[in-house]
Amino acid sequence: QVQLVESGGGLVQAGGSLRLSCVASERTFSSYAMGWFRQAPGKEREFVAACSWNGGSTYYADSVKGRFTISRDNNKKTVYLQMDSLKPEDTAVYYCAADSSYKPLVGYYWGQGTQVTVSS
Repeated sequence: QVQLVESGGGLVQAGGSLRLSCVASERTFSSYAMGWFRQAPGKEREFVAACSWNGGSTYYADSVKGRFTISRDNNKKTVYLQMDSLKPEDTAVYYCAADSSYKPLVGYYWGQGTQVTVSS
């Protein structure tokens, strides 16, 4: 069982940046593909970004492409989401997920989420 703990959320003005982190408990972290999802109020959870086991391959939702960057540090058992040029529509609870499959990454293990609020 993989336990995931997100951090780094908060309140930021439009155009600003945040970096989310997700730390895994599992020593075999490097064997999992990792991803980020988000859920805004009243909406379904949606895919944001994913990376392969070594971070060498990544893909993004069209809505964040060019603004968000996913990366990972397997030594620290951590995956990151750098979010730049934030928009009010990026406001959501952000979840990290682990999966054996990189593409598509649908999420088998989930964190508890971290709130990101972007003010206009």
